[in-house]
Amino acid sequence: MPTLNLFTNVPVDGVVASDILKDATKAVAKIIGKPESYVMVLVNGGVPISFGGTEEPAAYGELISIGGLDPTVNAKLSSTIAEIIQTKLSIDSSRFYVKFYDVQRSFFGFNGSTF
Repeated sequence: MPTLNLFTNVPVDGVVASDILKDATKAVAKIIGKPESYVMVLVNGGVPISFGGTEEPAAYGELISIGGLDPTVNAKLSSTIAEIIQTKLSIDSSRFYVKFYDVQRSFFGFNGSTF
């Protein structure tokens, strides 16, 4: 159930969004070690964001997972997601934050229940 929620102030068209969804899904699944069928990725483009006092291209992400996260995994995820954002949206990695949440099973709902 890893979920990656990305926000950026860069407008994102359908083709670019689709590419980000595919690339991020594969990366998150591989790095965390969970099947792609469990991974959800959301891309929110054109969101007003100020980073460092400017509205230059920037992004923020949150990755939530039931297990699979640790400092080494988080560093790899941060690097890989930043690379995807740089490649697809031309956002420099110095203008991207990502927050990681390792949650308990009972804190995540699916199919009308919790895990």
